[in-house]
Amino acid sequence: MGSDLAAALCLVLVLEGLFLFASPHAWKRMAEQMQRIETRALRMIGGGMVLAGLILLRILR
Repeated sequence: MGSDLAAALCLVLVLEGLFLFASPHAWKRMAEQMQRIETRALRMIGGGMVLAGLILLRILR
């Protein structure tokens, strides 16, 4: 299980790096727009993403 988690974290790094490499200007604009969103809303979005990821992981495994 530890190696699966490490592999998943490596894939996250690859995806994040691809976004930055392919379109740094769009990434910067997105980061600026996120500054305008309320902290509570960002926390709810993040929680929803975690929940969706856990559900999908459970379905796939």
